[in-house]
Amino acid sequence: MLGVLKDVFLTQLAKTYGSADNFDVIINVDKGDCEIYQNFEVVEEVENPATEITVDEIAEETGDDDYEIGDTYTRKLSLSSFGRRGILNIRQNLQGRIMDIEKANVFKKYSGKVGEIFTGEVYQTWKNEVLILDEDGNELRMPKSEQIPGERFKKNDTIRAIIKSVEMKNNTTPYIVLSRTTDSFLEKLFEMEVPEIYDGLITVKKVVRIPGERAKVAVESYDDRIDPIGACIGVKGSRIMGIVRELRNENIDVIQWTANTQLMITRALNPARISRIDLGEGPEDKIKVYMQAEEVKKGIGKGGCNIKLAGMLVGREIEVWRELPQDEAEEEDVLLSEFTDVIDPWVIERLQAIGCDTAKSVLALAPADIASRADLEDETVEEVFSILKSEFEEE
Repeated sequence: MLGVLKDVFLTQLAKTYGSADNFDVIINVDKGDCEIYQNFEVVEEVENPATEITVDEIAEETGDDDYEIGDTYTRKLSLSSFGRRGILNIRQNLQGRIMDIEKANVFKKYSGKVGEIFTGEVYQTWKNEVLILDEDGNELRMPKSEQIPGERFKKNDTIRAIIKSVEMKNNTTPYIVLSRTTDSFLEKLFEMEVPEIYDGLITVKKVVRIPGERAKVAVESYDDRIDPIGACIGVKGSRIMGIVRELRNENIDVIQWTANTQLMITRALNPARISRIDLGEGPEDKIKVYMQAEEVKKGIGKGGCNIKLAGMLVGREIEVWRELPQDEAEEEDVLLSEFTDVIDPWVIERLQAIGCDTAKSVLALAPADIASRADLEDETVEEVFSILKSEFEEE
């Protein structure tokens, strides 16, 4: 701050006299004042009045005639010498520099807090973002894309979110973004609610979310005496319920971590029972999970979110295939490829892409799930169901 104050005076001196090279600015912290000195070179004939002075001028000004050519004469300047306009310029410049320092300090402060939980008060809400103030009045923003779907905030609400990013907008103003939809926000909430995670006895290995819908949290315990799932859920759900309420009733599945992909998928799709799993030949291949018809709906979940999150957890796309009972003859089912004369080929391709290669595998799923997973219109799905059902009614 002392350096800024000195620089502000030197800047105004340069504007007033053309250069500030021959000026000394001294800030007296103890006295709370500022002293400015102008240094002159003693010459026989003055060419630049701002930097040079004669012996006669010094004698006339101070009465001292002991100066010689080549000496340096120092004159103390008063603030009034700047004039009214100069003082206003100094004031405006100082205010601007102080604001720059404050913004830089805010940027530095929050840059070191990225990834941490922040609690603040809603100051104003707009259609596309919410403005939050901290205890010092600094502005933080939470865009609509970083809010949990369905959330509504009003002025003076207390809000908790994670500091997602900090950047200088237009190179002058720190733009601090908060988020309630990131995986790390849920991870930090677990750290706050579960002492074993905070102490390092339990580790959150991976978190995947569909904000506002469902989340899966894989945890691992470094102490065999500690049940990681029980510790995260708490007695009668006391710990997990606090997190669920914070996330607007988002369903949270806590799963024990394992490096075994098949076992991880089995745990992630619980309570659906899996008949068998085909991991494919390579790491890029889709994983095929086979289930009995009555288990398919539970495995896929509402809107396909359960199977999607399980895929995110293991890092690969998962397809659910309907397992036909052993006593059901294959000829009782019909391949979708047999319906190309009544169903558009591109629709059949969409259905096959989600693991439905036969008529009964389609009918085993809910129409809403088919529409969501295959990205088809509800009317199209209804028409397909009608065609497939009529095939078996005719038989």
